[in-house]
Amino acid sequence: MFKFAVPMFLFLGFTFSLSPDGLSLLSLKSAVEGGADAFRDWDETTATPCEWSGITCANVSGDPRVVGVSVSGWNLRGYIPSELGSLFYLRRLNLQGNRFYGLIPDQLFNASSLHSLILYGNNLSENFRNCRELQRLNLAENRLSGEIPAGIFSELSNLVQLDLSSNNFTGLVPEDIGQLKSLSGVLNLSFNHFSGNIPNSMGNLPMTVSFDLRHNNFSGEIPQMGSFSNQGPKAFMDNPLLCGFPLQKPCGDNSRTTPSTENSSPATGNSGMRKGLKPGLIILISVGDAIVVSFVGLIVVYLYWKKKDSHGCSCTGKGKFGGNEKPKLCLCPCINVFSSNDSEANSENGGSGGGGGASAGEGDLVAIDKGFNYELDELLRASAYVLGKSGLGIVYKVVLGGGVPVAIRRLGEGGDEQMHKEFAAEMQAIGKVKHPNIVRLRAYYWAPDEKLLISDFISGGNLASALRGRPGRAPSAPLSWSSRLKIAKGTAKGLAYLHECSPRKFVHGDIKPSNILLDNEFNPYISDFGLNRLIAITGNNPSSSGGLIGGALPYHKPAQSDRPNNYRAPEARAQGSRPTQKWDVYSFGVVLLELLTGKSPEFSAPATSTSLEVPDMVRWVRKGFEEKKTVLAMVDPVLVEEVQPNVKEVAAVFHVALACTEGDSEVRPRMKTVSENLERIKT
Repeated sequence: MFKFAVPMFLFLGFTFSLSPDGLSLLSLKSAVEGGADAFRDWDETTATPCEWSGITCANVSGDPRVVGVSVSGWNLRGYIPSELGSLFYLRRLNLQGNRFYGLIPDQLFNASSLHSLILYGNNLSENFRNCRELQRLNLAENRLSGEIPAGIFSELSNLVQLDLSSNNFTGLVPEDIGQLKSLSGVLNLSFNHFSGNIPNSMGNLPMTVSFDLRHNNFSGEIPQMGSFSNQGPKAFMDNPLLCGFPLQKPCGDNSRTTPSTENSSPATGNSGMRKGLKPGLIILISVGDAIVVSFVGLIVVYLYWKKKDSHGCSCTGKGKFGGNEKPKLCLCPCINVFSSNDSEANSENGGSGGGGGASAGEGDLVAIDKGFNYELDELLRASAYVLGKSGLGIVYKVVLGGGVPVAIRRLGEGGDEQMHKEFAAEMQAIGKVKHPNIVRLRAYYWAPDEKLLISDFISGGNLASALRGRPGRAPSAPLSWSSRLKIAKGTAKGLAYLHECSPRKFVHGDIKPSNILLDNEFNPYISDFGLNRLIAITGNNPSSSGGLIGGALPYHKPAQSDRPNNYRAPEARAQGSRPTQKWDVYSFGVVLLELLTGKSPEFSAPATSTSLEVPDMVRWVRKGFEEKKTVLAMVDPVLVEEVQPNVKEVAAVFHVALACTEGDSEVRPRMKTVSENLERIKT
C-alpha cells in the first residue's frame, strides 16, 4: 500500500487566499475516494475552513484556527494524511464509522493540542503510536495488531478514556497500564487476543473505572486488590483460562475424585464390592450420578443468574427503536420471562426490557421504551456533542449505531438505596407520558456517581434560538405567523396533556422557549418536565468527569445563572412556594406574548436601550390595550405584512395570552381551556 502526497502547487491557482489550516484539511479531501463529492462545501476559494462541514474553529490570538474535525459516519474510504499533523491547534479528530485504512501517521501527533482521537470502526492496520497529550483514545473496531510495547501507557497519563476493543492485539498487557491515573468510565480491552496474567497494577486505577476484558486469552487468577473489588463477573467473561472471584470458577486443582485406597480400608472394601457389581447396575448407578450432578449444576447456575440479575430476565426481546414490536420470550438460563403486557409492571421495581435492571450498587442502563435496544457500551463509544448547559446539568447529542441520535442529560452525583428507589419510580412515571408534543424518555442510567436521562433528539433546536438566534448569531429566518401559531397550539396541547391526562397530572414548573424544542417542520416538543423533582432527588451537583460515562462525554462546566426568570408567575417568585399548574399557565402566556411581539422578557433592558427587549412585557402589552393601541402596533414588526389580513385572529391570541398572565392565579384558565381556545383560531 502506498500513499501519494498531492503536490501543493496544484492548489496554488485556487487557494492563494485559503489559510494554512485550510490547506492542511484539503489533504484529507484529496486522500478520500470521491472526496470532491464527499466534501462538496470544502471550498478552496474561501479564506478559512471554519464554515466547512465537520470543522470547528476557535479564535487564537485573534485568528480563527481549526480545533475540531468530525466526519464520523460519512462512509469515507481513504487514508489518514500526514498533513493533518500541521493543524497545530487541533484538539479533536473524529473519523469513526468510516473506511479509513493503512497507517495512523506519526505526524498526526505533531498537533500538540490533540486530546481526543476517535478512530473506531475503520480498517486501520498498524499499532498506535505515542500520543502524550491525548485525553480520549478510541481505536475500537479496527485491524490494529501486535503487542503493546511496555512503557507506552506511562506516556498517556492524561487519558480519561481508553478503548482498544475489537482489534487483533496480542501478548501481555503492560504493567504500566496502572499509571493511567486520570482514567474514568470503561477501560475497554475486550475482543482481542491478549494473553497471560491480568496485571496487578490495574488495581491501582481509580475505583470508578470499570473493566471490560471479555473475549481474550487471559489466564491465571484475577487479582484481588484495589479497583478489582468493584468489578462484576461480566468484565472477565469468555477468558477460558481465567479463574477466581468474581467468576464462579475457583483456582487450583479442585477436581472431585473418589477416595483412594491409601486413605482407608473401607475404601478398599468398597472397591472390591464394586468389582462384583453387574455391568447393567454399574451403568444405572453412573446415569444416576450424572443426573444428580447435572441437577446440582442447574441449581448453581440458576442461583448465580438470580443473584446477578435480581430484577428478572436479562435477555429480553428487542424491537425497533420507537416501534411497536412485541418483545420475544427468551429461553434458559433466564427463569422469569415477560411479554409486553407485564413488562411495565416489572419495571416498577426498577427493571425494564432492553437494558436490564439498575441497582444502586453497580449501575445499569434501564430502557423505559421497549424499542430502545442499545447497550451501555454503545453509548460509551458514540460521538457526543454538547447541546447546552445550565445549572441543572449538561445536555449532549449522542449518535448511536445506525445513525440514531439521542439527547442525554447528565444529572447529579451521589445517592443511596432510598434515593435510587425514588429516582426509578420517578423515571417510570415520566416514561408513561406519551404525547406527540412532549419529548419522549427512552432510557435512564443510575449509578452512585452518575445519573443520565436518554430521550429523543429533536433536530430543529429550541424556540429561543428560532426567535432570537443563538448567542452571537441572528435567527436564520424570522418565524412566520403560521409557524408561531402552530408552535403555540402544539405546546398548549402538550401542556394540557401533562396537566389533565398524564398518570400523575404533572406540573412542569419551568415553561420557557429554551424548553420548547422544534423539529424541522416547526412541530413543538416540551422538554425537561419532571426535571426539578429529579434534581431534588439526586442533588443539584451535575457530574463532571467522574462516573461510568464520564470519559465518554466531553466535559463542560455547567453554567450557573442568577438571572431572574421572567417567565415565572408572580406567586412562583416567593421563596419556598410549591409549583402549581397555574404557574405553567402563566409561563405559557408569557411565551405566547413573546411569539406575538417578538420581544423577550428574559432580561431587563436599560431605559436608553434600542433593543426590542422590555423590562416587563406583560405590563407593556396590557398598557397598550388600555391605551387602545392597534394590534399591528404591538405585533412583531416582521409579521405586520403577513398578519394584516388576519388582525382579528391575532387579537384573539393576544387575549388568550393576557388571560393566561392574570396576576390572580385563580382567574387564569386551565390549560385545557387555553388549548381549546387556540384551536378555534385559524390562520
